[in-house]
Amino acid sequence: MERRELLKMIAVLTGGAVIGGDMFLAGCTSKEADASTFSADNLALMNEIGETILPATATPGAKAADVASFMKMMVTDCYNPAQQKVFNEGIKGFNDACKKANGKSFMDCSADQRKAFLVSLEKEAKEFNKQRDLREKEAREKAKKEMDPDYVGGPSHYYTMLKQLTLTGFFTSEIGCKQALRLNPIPGKYDGAFPYKKGDKAWAI
Repeated sequence: MERRELLKMIAVLTGGAVIGGDMFLAGCTSKEADASTFSADNLALMNEIGETILPATATPGAKAADVASFMKMMVTDCYNPAQQKVFNEGIKGFNDACKKANGKSFMDCSADQRKAFLVSLEKEAKEFNKQRDLREKEAREKAKKEMDPDYVGGPSHYYTMLKQLTLTGFFTSEIGCKQALRLNPIPGKYDGAFPYKKGDKAWAI
């Protein structure tokens, strides 16, 4: 699966264009990471969030693919300052929100509590993104009509970022490509009638 096709798939799964996807395709540029956001504790937290989104089953999950390291790279190198700010503030307030919902930190929650909390964040994120899109509809349509290449809409909810980063990080990792997907490093010609059996994995390339 090529990067562009992967980003399209994740956009469908998360209901919006992949944040930083244009930079990911073009090649990210190195910037200084926010040390407080990407502390060892927060990286461990991000891996656990990722594992709740993509848990290990017959194949390893997001934590085995170390999606937190991918998150650090993408946020640091590919997000614009406004997106970085939303992500950083979201991570900093994540455990406070979890404690308010469950009376304890995410790391101390059971698997069911973690899942329920992320489901609530998913609903919050969808409403947040919906309201943003309504506010920006006129400006977005104007920019499209005038083909303004500099128009940039407001950032998505930080949970949308977390979910997209988890999916992208996992499916571009060695584990994701070789164990969750089928890897064909030297693909042949396109075959639109290639036989499919129920349960077959998608192709990584």
